[in-house]
Amino acid sequence: MQRGRRGATAALPLLLLAGVLLVALNLRGPLVAVAPVVDALRADLRVGAGTIGLLTSIPVLCFGLAAPLASLLIARTGVHRAVVVSMAGVLAGTLLRSLGSPGAAVAGTVVIGLAITVGNVVVPVVIGRDFPGATNVVTAAYTAALNVGSTLTSALTAPLADLVGWQAALASWGLLVVVAATVWTAALRQQTARAAAAEAAGTAPPPRAPVAPGRSVWRQPAAWGLTLAFAGQAFSYYGATAWLPTLLSDENGMSRAAAGASSSLFQVFAVVGAFSVPALVAWWKRPALVLLAVTVVWAALPLGLLAAPGLWALWCCLAGIAQGGGITVVFIAIVRRSRDLTENRRLSAMVQGGGYVVAATGPLVIGAVHEATGGWTLPLLVILGAVVVMAVAGTASAGGRTETDNEVGTRPVPAEEARRG
Repeated sequence: MQRGRRGATAALPLLLLAGVLLVALNLRGPLVAVAPVVDALRADLRVGAGTIGLLTSIPVLCFGLAAPLASLLIARTGVHRAVVVSMAGVLAGTLLRSLGSPGAAVAGTVVIGLAITVGNVVVPVVIGRDFPGATNVVTAAYTAALNVGSTLTSALTAPLADLVGWQAALASWGLLVVVAATVWTAALRQQTARAAAAEAAGTAPPPRAPVAPGRSVWRQPAAWGLTLAFAGQAFSYYGATAWLPTLLSDENGMSRAAAGASSSLFQVFAVVGAFSVPALVAWWKRPALVLLAVTVVWAALPLGLLAAPGLWALWCCLAGIAQGGGITVVFIAIVRRSRDLTENRRLSAMVQGGGYVVAATGPLVIGAVHEATGGWTLPLLVILGAVVVMAVAGTASAGGRTETDNEVGTRPVPAEEARRG
């Protein structure tokens, strides 16, 4: 068994891993690029807060509503080519959004949202298929890269805009998309060449017998449980992200600029959570227990801000770890519960589709409750309620398969399949 693990690690496709991480940098960064230049964008485009709100809410709605379409596209193109399609869409949307008209900004945002939806669904499938024996670690690196992409874009867009203007600053992130697509294409060619060489030499492993069709994911209680768990995670994340700076300003007397910078702890510490979860899964052997532990730490944010708002930095750090770990453990559970590539794709689409539809309401619900009550107690209790939903649904459904069973769905890719992508 130990020898097998060493063999899997030695065969880890490093170029493909680099492609996964570069793609991940582009799956969240474009969503937050508008926020640092929102004042200049509003002034030049002469649009109101409602239009600006669309530029941030449309992509999340796409994540939910377009996930089934993304799953169908992946089935037609193959997983690797679907990633190229995703990157091409992100590039096109990024350039379109920066043209300098309200219509182009909204249309570009829609294109970005649809393209990222494809990436959201397909990358966990790639991880489950092409990284047997290392799915937990690669999933952690992938989710960490999502947060790194957001952090880089948030930190660098405003300085770029000061130098070249907001349009060029937004468009410049297209260069990172090009780099990701280039590395991904090179990795695909390398995978295809290796598979063809192994097949010609007669050293390619025989294809596994097809897995007998099981129940539709829509009829599996565990799939619904994971969907509810992801919905609770995503609702809490987007609700807290949207309103945390305002809450810190109101409750602690901080300036809006200082509160915005302070809440960045919530984003940065997600990297810690992303890498901690695989270690806990390997140690405890039960993803459900890890998810339960994550929700306990998540609850520190609403409960801590209610009981001791002066310790906001501690609560933000803990919740940051939890939100990074939460999305990681759900993705791990998706891979471990999937019997083959097709079920992985369908389960990923279902969980993310349903979860992101709920997540899109997070900022609106939290804002409406705050406006109705004039305070932050009830909004924080709403976030706590979403965390409880995540705990109950996730603990009941995230157990997954044993590592041996899960390997049914992860195998070396024959040359013909690799050529298709």
